[in-house]
Amino acid sequence: MPYTVQGVVARGKGEAVSLETVHVPDPGPGEAVVNVQACGVCHTDLHYREGGINDEFPFLLGHEAAGVVEAVGEGVTEVAPGDYVILNWRAVCGQCRACRRGRPWYCFNTHNATQRMTLEDGTPLSPALGIGAFIEKTLVAAGQCTKVDPEAPPTAAGLLGCGVMAGIGAAVNTGGVTRGDSVAVIGCGGVGGAAVHGAWLAGATKVIAVDIDDRKLAWAKEFGATHTVNSSQVDPVEAIRELTGGDGADVVIEAVGRPETYRQAFYARDLAGTVVLVGVPTPEMTIELPLLDVFGRGGALKSSWYGDCLPSRDFPMLIDLYRQGRLNLDGFVSETIGLGDVEEAFAKMHRGEVLRSVVVL
Repeated sequence: MPYTVQGVVARGKGEAVSLETVHVPDPGPGEAVVNVQACGVCHTDLHYREGGINDEFPFLLGHEAAGVVEAVGEGVTEVAPGDYVILNWRAVCGQCRACRRGRPWYCFNTHNATQRMTLEDGTPLSPALGIGAFIEKTLVAAGQCTKVDPEAPPTAAGLLGCGVMAGIGAAVNTGGVTRGDSVAVIGCGGVGGAAVHGAWLAGATKVIAVDIDDRKLAWAKEFGATHTVNSSQVDPVEAIRELTGGDGADVVIEAVGRPETYRQAFYARDLAGTVVLVGVPTPEMTIELPLLDVFGRGGALKSSWYGDCLPSRDFPMLIDLYRQGRLNLDGFVSETIGLGDVEEAFAKMHRGEVLRSVVVL
């Protein structure tokens, strides 16, 4: 029978979120209901509340989550009730041209649940990134559930659902960081800190963290940064070049999503180096670069969407690294909070006081 639960809803652009009664239908074909155990507060949720994604209010916020499958619909074989899962927003279809070419991490036809969760009056909700996990139970496509080892606590495991995966993947999957590389990361919040950690995991010998906030630079050192640069005090391009023998870094990861920091990343890389954009720009942003510099410097300019991850491949592997003590997921958890504390968590995130507030249910 359908479920009646509490969830965090953004009713209008810029309005404070509210805790609402939500009706969750029984899972239909290809769907699953998940008991959410923990969900990180991500910048993307704030973008939804501010109308920066689209205007399909009201939104059911939350997407960076882990929990246990409660029920599955007809035809579901990948997960079963009782499975411990991380939720992902890239449920690949297996049929589109990207999937057929053996590149499912670029899937152009990812799945979400067909049915809608609703408010008490029947108003349909738009779940953030097709998930909506600031809630006691949520309805998703079964392919959005990735089974992992239950030894990893949900406060840590859920972070792979978005920000930490985006950062680690930007370094490892998109940037191709490998042993002996020099890497610079511009912007060291949750995603940038994860990119630092990913570069360290991949064996980079020099990992340069760049930010305007000394707190974030201190966090970056905990995740493996070998050098830090406060770009409010020095020219970050010159500082990165100085730290790399005058050449620039092999891989520069931009985790802010602004034209000025992308330009810094472009000029802070070595010849034939790689720039990875993982920070999310807003629609009105543009950038102008001399075409001769784009040609003459060679290398690659890439964007990284969800860290170019394949959840079925990457989530279990990263959980194994966590269990071995090699991946510091716990270090990203600044605090645990309740469902009613999300609005204050947004304020703390905006002020740069936390890497991640994690809602525990």
